[in-house]
Amino acid sequence: MAIARISVPEYINDTVALMAGDLVYLSGVIYVARDQAHRRLFDAIKKGERIPIDLGSSVIYYCGPTPAPKGIAIGSCGPTTSSRMDSYLPLLMKNGLRITIGKGGRSNEAIKSIKDYNGCYMIAAGGAGAFYSQFVKSYKVIAYSELRAEALAALVVKDMPLIVAVDSKGGSVFSDYAQVR
Repeated sequence: MAIARISVPEYINDTVALMAGDLVYLSGVIYVARDQAHRRLFDAIKKGERIPIDLGSSVIYYCGPTPAPKGIAIGSCGPTTSSRMDSYLPLLMKNGLRITIGKGGRSNEAIKSIKDYNGCYMIAAGGAGAFYSQFVKSYKVIAYSELRAEALAALVVKDMPLIVAVDSKGGSVFSDYAQVR
């Protein structure tokens, strides 16, 4: 296991050197999006419409944050189940998405997309939303505000600790899990 510090978007391509099981401290701008925001991004791309973020060299965190208590940037912001976004992943990666963050295993199709587009899937600890909120320096809704917790938002994070679950070569910490699914 290696330990890496990655700043995005500047050093997003450094993720190709990461291996499944590596510990990463991630800093920079990442986007929060869950099921409904993914559906809207996917549908807009399919229709040839402009989307509200540049997916090129982007990071999406599968998360539905809670409202921020007074004096801090965000409430609880733990990961949600990544496999729910697997059907959207190939098109989003084809359009520039490079890193996703969530919890749990990914489908074989998702792993293939990660490998095909030199991406990376990182996991955050489920049930640790309050812990992850301490790494968020700012939170701003970008689009789909009517979706509330599922709105598309930008987070600025500093040294957010994550584990590489699927690397750019298709290596996975869930290899046994993928075989029994």
